[in-house]
Amino acid sequence: MFGLETDVFILLFISLFAACAFEFVNGFHDTANAVATVIYTNSLKPTYAVVWSGICNFTGVLLGGIGVAMGIVNLLPVELLVDQNVYHSVAMVLALLLSAIIWNLGTWYFGLPSSSSHTLIGSILGVGLAFATMPENKTGAAVNWDKAIETGYALLLSPLLGFSLAIVLMFILRRSVPEEAKDQLFKEPKKNTEPPTWVRAILITTCSLVSFFHGSNDGQKGVGLIMLILIGIVPYHFAVKSDLDPRLMQTNIAAIQQTMGVLDTTHLSSINRERVVQTNKELSQLKALVNGPLIDGKIPNEKRLEVRSDLLLINSNIKKITADEGSNLSSSQLAVLTKNLGEEGGLRRFTDYAPLWVILMIALSLGLGTMIGWRRIVVTVGEKIGKQHLTYAQGASAELVAAMMIGMASWLKLPVSTTHVLSSGIAGSMVANKGVKNLQAGTVKNIALAWILTLPVSVLLSFTLYIFFRWVL
Repeated sequence: MFGLETDVFILLFISLFAACAFEFVNGFHDTANAVATVIYTNSLKPTYAVVWSGICNFTGVLLGGIGVAMGIVNLLPVELLVDQNVYHSVAMVLALLLSAIIWNLGTWYFGLPSSSSHTLIGSILGVGLAFATMPENKTGAAVNWDKAIETGYALLLSPLLGFSLAIVLMFILRRSVPEEAKDQLFKEPKKNTEPPTWVRAILITTCSLVSFFHGSNDGQKGVGLIMLILIGIVPYHFAVKSDLDPRLMQTNIAAIQQTMGVLDTTHLSSINRERVVQTNKELSQLKALVNGPLIDGKIPNEKRLEVRSDLLLINSNIKKITADEGSNLSSSQLAVLTKNLGEEGGLRRFTDYAPLWVILMIALSLGLGTMIGWRRIVVTVGEKIGKQHLTYAQGASAELVAAMMIGMASWLKLPVSTTHVLSSGIAGSMVANKGVKNLQAGTVKNIALAWILTLPVSVLLSFTLYIFFRWVL
């Protein structure tokens, strides 16, 4: 398969299996956040809730696009993504996947709503930092820090916003809902008794939205992992999108070269002047390739990693050049660059993609994982964050806020933690009801501890594993 030697094919199979395992674990680790409210308010029986959540997660992956997936891929430096040594790529993939799975399983076992997103980001950062210590890394590149900082802000701010918005929403509900409806919304559910039909409909709807957007955000992380594996181990097939005619780049390259030609480099920083020279060189290389003879209208196998490297570096360098205060480009010229670099008709459409079978594989893994192993986290979310039983209003508020936050993050192509957004939303709803004293300090402390430890532990794990696999392979 893919023309690989037997040992490399086995490593590819193990890597793909590990990526699906991560997404499967992610499914049963995070699904509790979506179904806890409908289970604890008796809106749906557990079996129906997790199956329905699994279906919504599956749909979310299929319809969620690949923006977040490419953000995950682009956290790593270009040098690591275009390493010609297939065993180095296997070491990278196994290190980040195993460290993420180990931490996810550990926190699930102890019933802690830890973040799969934090775990994966930490694992990727650990691999990047470990790569910086390798002798073949002449530039010292470790991580795409601009993307890492952007991702960090999203992961940090989303639970804070979830907590605050849940309080605001509860405040609005208390003052806008009629008294007769308020009695139904803000009372504790009776044991084994379904809520009123209209309340039940609201709770099932919010559960569905959280599950769908969880699939559209977290599912994309699995898609990104699979693409990392395929690009690293079988670059001849997946380094660039092979079913696009490379001659389509001609128009993009010409527009970018024309715009870069009017750039006055006099006031640019010295490093950005060097980037201008490098970018023009890479554009010329690409132009020569796509204007030259192509066999069957495709980029030659041996050139595909080089083309991917050129495309990524062109995009990265131009973003840094145009962000320089010394850049003299007008808004219309910047718009030309953005259009011709982007994934919609620009150069990035050749690198930012995922085959349908990859998306389906991850959707199935996440959907099946959602239906298994949910109970431990559900108990924590439903019973141990607040001192009172979850009310209908609290469940709906927390899930509506979570759905909005995750949906917005997916639209902005940023990864966020479903776990942290929803658990912080439930905490906010508890505070809105009876103040800070309504929180169970022990559970909040454990969740906060898992939140704090996830990043450094996953970084350390993946760093160590990458060094180990590089030594072994």
